[in-house]
Amino acid sequence: MKSIAEQIWEMKYRLHKADGTPADLTLADSWARVATALAEVEAPEMREAWAARFREAMAGFRFLPAGRILAGAGTGRDVTLFNCFVMGEIPDTMEGIFENLKEAALTMQQGGGIGYDFSTLRPKGAPVLGVGADASGPLSFMDVWDAMCRTIMSAGARRGAMMATMACDHPDIEAFIDAKREPGRLTMFNLSVLVSDAFMAAVKADADWNLAFGGTVYKTLKARALWDKITAATFAWAEPGVIFIDRINARNNLYYAETIHATNPCGEQPLPPYGACLLGSINLAALVKAPFTDKARIDEVELADLVHVAVRAMDNVVDVSRFPLPGQRHEAQAKRRIGLGVTGLADALIMCRARYGSEASLKLIRTWMKALSRAAYLASVDIAKEKGPFPLFVADAYLAGETVSTLDKDVRDAIAKHGIRNALVTSIAPTGTISLFAGNVSSGIEPVFAYSYTRKVLLPDGTRREERVEDYAVEKFHEIFGAETALPDYFVNAQELAPADHIAVQAAVQDFIDSSISKTINVPADISFDAFKDIYTTAYEMGLKGCTTYRPSDVRGSVLALDEAPKPETTEAAQPALPLAAPAAHEIYEKDGVVYMSKPLERETVLPGFTYKLQWPESDHAIYITINDILQDGRRRPFEIFINSKNMEHYAWTVALTRMISAVFRRGGDVTFVVEELKAVFDPRGGSWMKGRYVPSLLAAIGEVIEQHMIDTGFIAAKDGRPVTEALRAVAGERPPSEGGDPTVTRLKGCPRCGERGMVRQEGCETCTACGFSKCS
Repeated sequence: MKSIAEQIWEMKYRLHKADGTPADLTLADSWARVATALAEVEAPEMREAWAARFREAMAGFRFLPAGRILAGAGTGRDVTLFNCFVMGEIPDTMEGIFENLKEAALTMQQGGGIGYDFSTLRPKGAPVLGVGADASGPLSFMDVWDAMCRTIMSAGARRGAMMATMACDHPDIEAFIDAKREPGRLTMFNLSVLVSDAFMAAVKADADWNLAFGGTVYKTLKARALWDKITAATFAWAEPGVIFIDRINARNNLYYAETIHATNPCGEQPLPPYGACLLGSINLAALVKAPFTDKARIDEVELADLVHVAVRAMDNVVDVSRFPLPGQRHEAQAKRRIGLGVTGLADALIMCRARYGSEASLKLIRTWMKALSRAAYLASVDIAKEKGPFPLFVADAYLAGETVSTLDKDVRDAIAKHGIRNALVTSIAPTGTISLFAGNVSSGIEPVFAYSYTRKVLLPDGTRREERVEDYAVEKFHEIFGAETALPDYFVNAQELAPADHIAVQAAVQDFIDSSISKTINVPADISFDAFKDIYTTAYEMGLKGCTTYRPSDVRGSVLALDEAPKPETTEAAQPALPLAAPAAHEIYEKDGVVYMSKPLERETVLPGFTYKLQWPESDHAIYITINDILQDGRRRPFEIFINSKNMEHYAWTVALTRMISAVFRRGGDVTFVVEELKAVFDPRGGSWMKGRYVPSLLAAIGEVIEQHMIDTGFIAAKDGRPVTEALRAVAGERPPSEGGDPTVTRLKGCPRCGERGMVRQEGCETCTACGFSKCS
């Protein structure tokens, strides 16, 4: 295994004993553990044979069960092997809301991501009959879910992932669209708007659009204006995504048994209430024969055999897995839906000398995906012959489905005769971590993000070394032709592709996927808004079930330097802590990629400032927060903070807090992260409602006071939270290409686990190329 694969195996998938010593001594032991566990539901006389076939399928990283399965199967731990769930419909009652919150907490405790439709809750300001009050609206309760997710994460479980959807005709849809403009809000959620066919028709006709709830119209606006608002928010903030919900329900194999209003966190599995997603991927890059020659190909017989084994293994997971809630077990076993997909698609295309998005590539994609879909359905039919079809199978209704009716006649005949074991069989899930685990193959159906990059590896003695990580196809090419050989023109990465290439590939794949696809359409920072809007319109017209885009910007990103430049770059270009006025050269120095200031900013004898009174509901005494500023180049910036209260319970931590925050302020630079860190703090005992909004802790309330002070004094801009110091990043050469910056530098976030500037936004999810951390798996 490559070093990065070994690290991911060690951190995420290798089983350790209670004392920390490895139980899986080799990777083969991990494959055997998973295979044996999945074979346990087979007939006793067949268990050994099926375990051997499951092991063989996983060997060489050809079949990759999702991370939950690799990490949990055969461990005896009380965890679910399902990646994600859509929770039950939220009743519009206080009792129902908090019962659903409890169910969400129990699900996340076992490691499952969750999706929710908040369209069922009455809008803000609507009357609450019998109480004499107005409703606080869906977003206020989303804040509660967000705080819950942070609490569960802090208790030792893996990072939580949540999806929130809202219908395009809900009265609070505009607030939903703007929710993430507020820094630090709803950070545990992905957001998507449920867009109907009627709405898209109204957009095309520039017609009026009613925002209504419970038969009452709260507002009427132009559909096109709302559409522009959705796309403008996505243009600026990468959210919300768009889900074409009518299309999803029309093409659902189970259209006769369920109605879908939500998806799992990354959107590849539209699910009914209590629906669960079970995921796995065929690694196409590992199946290419005679790569980089005119005989390069994927053997469709080998692909079909591998798919047959994979479908059987995934069907067994339904019976092996634990479930957080009884309703989830019932739903999974009644329909037995699985989501088998692919990874390494872009590398496979490269190895077959087809440029991603070209006609040649689309022809190969259709060939491969049709072969996979056909094999998956036939494999499920074979299991149904032996074990019976899924309990809600109704032959006439199932065969009349829009998707099933497009299958080959012999496949439909087999379903009619024997039934089918799994209601839905295919999906394209995020595979960021398992793709790194498999040797850095391209992720899912995404293009190659970078041909190579440099990552920093933490050694046992605490030092770090750098290692170069190459894309799987690039490494294979260099092994065959030599490291000095220039890459041919069929090598293409995400930075070089037009949005039309992304859409063409996604549309070609969607034709053979009965569920949905997790994919991000990466667009250049300097794309015009009109061209950006056209991506969504084109996606709808080409039959996609949803669309997610990402446009890099200073607001959302830091710096990831790729090795595409003539001279090698590292994954991290240090982000200097620049004060509003650049200090003298001797005051800044760099060591090991970290920028230091040799002395703090100097304090004047008299400083301007303000004192704020904060009345925390849980405290008998008010808290007084004084923030003093320093003047630099005619601007105010925070310099020190004091927190005082008669409540001596807070004395020790308030003193510590004021000293630490003041020390940060005095170092200068962009200190707005202090606000985000404080606002992200939650109290496990519960927060409080303040001014009609849920605040997760006293520290979060203090963070909001500091934020408002920064806005009022002009240190940060209102609404978007962008620091004034952003404009000075040009001093560090961080301007985007449209402003004369380095075109080889792409802005992406730092990793919350390892701190490296290596977060790649793909498949509707963020994955760290340095350590494999993922927000979705």
